[in-house]
Amino acid sequence: MKAVKWIVIAAVAYVGIVVLFETWLGVFQPKGERSEIPMLVLTTTDASGASHDRRLARMESGGRLYVSAHHWPRAWHRRALENPEVRAAMDGAVGGYTAVPVEGEEYARVKAEYPLPLPIRILMGFPPRHVLRLDPRS
Repeated sequence: MKAVKWIVIAAVAYVGIVVLFETWLGVFQPKGERSEIPMLVLTTTDASGASHDRRLARMESGGRLYVSAHHWPRAWHRRALENPEVRAAMDGAVGGYTAVPVEGEEYARVKAEYPLPLPIRILMGFPPRHVLRLDPRS
């Protein structure tokens, strides 16, 4: 009985740590400047037409631009799937893009090029990872 109690306490503590970490990231949207992670600001649009900005790490592979939904809060990802016409601001420039879900070999390649370290995955609570390719609109 004591073992079950400690397992429950540990599980609740772990969920609390994940919630705090994800909340901190959501509220403060780190810029990544200290860690030299290249960032962008992705603007998505919801069903009512309202725009929402989200700071994300950007990934480049094979000359293409990618972003990854690898946290539990991912409303931006849902909005990009529902309305794939997005804007991205990076390095002082803003452009229009089409968000395209990535699967198969392309997904495996990007994931391998940009792995998430185990300590970070632990802090995030092991959410599923989804990758979007941002294709420039003409």
